[in-house]
Amino acid sequence: MKLKQAAILILVIVLVIIVVQNSNVADVHLLFWKVSMSMIILIFSVALIGFVIGYLSHHFIMERKKNR
Repeated sequence: MKLKQAAILILVIVLVIIVVQNSNVADVHLLFWKVSMSMIILIFSVALIGFVIGYLSHHFIMERKKNR
């Protein structure tokens, strides 16, 4: 478990460094809309969405294996 915690800590530190270095405003095109937002919000949003997708996919895989 220590290796997993260390890997998560390293990934969080890398994410914080990336966010701090990219604090300017970015234009995001979503279908027909154009949204201007801080890259800090954009990077954290994408990281959070990726975390949720990874967590849910792991959860569903474990549930499927458990029900076999």
